[in-house]
Amino acid sequence: MSNSVIDVAPHGRFGIEGQAVRPRRWGEQVIGVALFGCALVSILTTVGIVIVLVAEAAQFFREVSIWEFLTGTEWSPKLENKFGILPLLCGTLLVMAGAAVIALPIGLLSAIYLSEYASSSVREVVKPVLEVLAGIPSVVFGYLAIVTISPLVRTIFPSAGVFNAASASIVVGFMVLPMVVSLSEDILRAVPRSLREAAYALGATKLDVTVKVVVPAAISGIVAAFLLALSRAIGETMAVALAAGNRPTLTINPLDEVQTMTAYIVQVSQGDTPAGTLEYRTIFAVGLALFVTTMFLNVLAQWFVARVREKYE
Repeated sequence: MSNSVIDVAPHGRFGIEGQAVRPRRWGEQVIGVALFGCALVSILTTVGIVIVLVAEAAQFFREVSIWEFLTGTEWSPKLENKFGILPLLCGTLLVMAGAAVIALPIGLLSAIYLSEYASSSVREVVKPVLEVLAGIPSVVFGYLAIVTISPLVRTIFPSAGVFNAASASIVVGFMVLPMVVSLSEDILRAVPRSLREAAYALGATKLDVTVKVVVPAAISGIVAAFLLALSRAIGETMAVALAAGNRPTLTINPLDEVQTMTAYIVQVSQGDTPAGTLEYRTIFAVGLALFVTTMFLNVLAQWFVARVREKYE
């Protein structure tokens, strides 16, 4: 047998009898370029949406003052040329608050049960069933709100109208429930087991460990999940448009008919409004307000996570 000599070629490549072997890295480079392209498309899409919203909204604000838009209490662009967004904002926040009352406590308690009390077999069945709700189209939820939830609300509260914020809040609460349960359960299970074992070693009960150790340790992620779910509730369109109505009313009574920002965008986007008119540009002004609201909630969630997480690292 002949002896082989293994040399180290320039740039760290290994060769036999002095011959360098070039590694095939072109495949990795192609993958890297493809991944960069996907990330670039996402960034450019977001930037494009923001540019279009700002450009069209700027034309709207040339004719309507920002102060009138933000502080006006009446919204009637077509009939009375009144452009106060407070009724739309109030309706949006009213539906969001009602959905939060339903989804957040039920979602958190469900997540605690799945994380701390349920067996693995029960968890494997219950969690996918809950997540099936996320796959149901929103128009189906809106139909159920009209034919089922709204009559029930009117039976309990006779003063409620056919379309009301309470029905929309209930249906949106169940729509965002899977997000709250899934995110919160993952966050609770991510708490180190050593914290639980240390609490048990000190004589704590199961309830004490759950309430006083696990939940506080995961509070940053839980709050972030709540805020993300609320952002989802703010952006809901079809279910709210069907259940809450289309009358912009400045009220805090959940039994009244209201109109949200998303529902107004749907109403004007049906094709009856001529493009280029002031009423048409209200779509972009309201869309910009909706974008700023959801972005504020996302930034608030990231800030809270970064601030609170330091206590447990």
